[in-house]
Amino acid sequence: MAQRHNTIPQMVFAQARRYGDRAVLKVKRGPAYEEISWNELVSQVEGIALGLMELGVKPGDRVAILSENRPEWAAADLAILSLQGVTVPIYTTLTSAEIEYILRDSQTQVLFVSHPELMAKVVPFQEALDLKVVLFDAPYRVSGPRVWWLGELLGLGKTAGDFLREGWLKRLEAGKGEDLASIIYTSGTTGPPKGVMLTHRNFLSNCEGIQEMLPINEKDMTLSFLPLSHVFERTAGYYFVLLVGGRIAYAQSMEAVPSNLMEARPTIVTGVPRFYEKFRERIEETVRGAPAPKRRIFHWSVQVGRRWAQRRLAGSPIPPGLALKRWLADQLAFSKIRCRLGGRIRFCVSGGAPLSKDLAEFFYAIGVLIVEGYGLTETSPVITVNRPDRFRFGSVGIPLPGLEVRIAEDGEILTRGPHVMQGYFHQPKGTAEVIDSEGWFHTGDIGELSADQFLTITDRKKDLIKTSGGKMVAPQNLENALRGDSLIADCVVIGDRRRYLTALIVPELAGLEAFARKRGISYALPEDLVKERQVLDLIWERVQAVNQHLAPFEQIKKIALLAEPFTMSAGELTPTLKVKRRVVAERYAAQIEAMYKEP
Repeated sequence: MAQRHNTIPQMVFAQARRYGDRAVLKVKRGPAYEEISWNELVSQVEGIALGLMELGVKPGDRVAILSENRPEWAAADLAILSLQGVTVPIYTTLTSAEIEYILRDSQTQVLFVSHPELMAKVVPFQEALDLKVVLFDAPYRVSGPRVWWLGELLGLGKTAGDFLREGWLKRLEAGKGEDLASIIYTSGTTGPPKGVMLTHRNFLSNCEGIQEMLPINEKDMTLSFLPLSHVFERTAGYYFVLLVGGRIAYAQSMEAVPSNLMEARPTIVTGVPRFYEKFRERIEETVRGAPAPKRRIFHWSVQVGRRWAQRRLAGSPIPPGLALKRWLADQLAFSKIRCRLGGRIRFCVSGGAPLSKDLAEFFYAIGVLIVEGYGLTETSPVITVNRPDRFRFGSVGIPLPGLEVRIAEDGEILTRGPHVMQGYFHQPKGTAEVIDSEGWFHTGDIGELSADQFLTITDRKKDLIKTSGGKMVAPQNLENALRGDSLIADCVVIGDRRRYLTALIVPELAGLEAFARKRGISYALPEDLVKERQVLDLIWERVQAVNQHLAPFEQIKKIALLAEPFTMSAGELTPTLKVKRRVVAERYAAQIEAMYKEP
């Protein structure tokens, strides 16, 4: 595949010359969405870049962004990249200690922070890291002189003079595809997160591959609500949209997404499975509260839609009677549901975690196609994707043009091409463990590749949990923390493809028995003891003590206590006493499902 642009900012500035005053970004400030043109965007990029030069940012320097999705995120990122700098995105939900680790490990010199509340997470370590901070929102001062408001940074750039601007233009023009663009920290199965190094070529080759697969163009608009710290939103919902000349509307918050969909009326939605799950849950909740006649109409419509969908997917002709019923179902129910997505959706894209086949079929039945893709942070991220004109529910689609995918002898999915990361930041050993001598990246996922190139994920080779919201969690870290409690003998964290994390916990029986005697709790068997409300509350308090040190997506939301320890004889432990997660999950499937039932 021919590389059309060397770097991301070179691509953006070329697009700005093409589109000029045409809108590219939309942000809600006050009662309505306001538009930002291509010219306005690149003007702000230039101002921020010159300000960063005044702060001493050199090629290769790391500059981090701790912010929600907003126009300033894009402007800061593009400014960093235009200077041949390296963007380090940070989730706003991380704890102060986790943020400090990323900044220290990446050796970040400057940090953009969106507002004072987030700045409070930075204050404890700012001086120790000798960190320069730029705040997007209102002027805000902390002790020390190393905090600037964005307006002040832009002022520095304006007074810099032509010499500095010439230096910036030289950097912008000199950028190369192999230059490092970003270090994105992703959780490993053990130990602290690793910094994935992605180049401009990684990102742009991925965007150009997506462009050949998905019919998205300059007439389309997306609603940006997945965190830009997530590589899926970074590539598919940001760089790719700029590449095709589309528009991006920013959601005010995750809570505001339902109303923002109605206001911005996007044509394309990119989301993780949890977004679509929650949308379906809201539909079903509305139906439960509706009068009986409306409930019957909805359920009849869904049944009709599913029958229609089954025939469409099988390539069978639609009988006239079914076609008429489907049209009626659309008028009575489905069109109203699609209005909740803004009423202009052409199709949706799902990534970041596996999408259930049933969920995809439900949306297709009501007239909303969700095309699922697959990839990892280390692959920029897209490896495969379904196309609107060639899709198969239950699969993650076909490989992007310009890259290779094959299945290893043990079933692991391997991929090779321009999308594969440069490596893990200052971790050559870790890099060598996942990229072999022939350049194949080992995904850690098990899958099957059909004769017509559709990839299906069947298992996870590694224990890393990916929630349905796309968050990556290393279960061993949580389990080790829980096992550190004297009342917890063993545990298994559950949550892969789920909405939140739960845990199966084997309590330390001797400790529980002592607690029961002290509280006067009578029981006949251990099975009875672990069901006692006071015992459940006791263990939950211990879990909460671990939760308070974790980011929200890492926290255990529910627990189930087990009366029997895991054993080798039951097939739950390996000879080296490692828990066999699949065996445990199958044996205690009923308890696990109970933890995911509402409320």
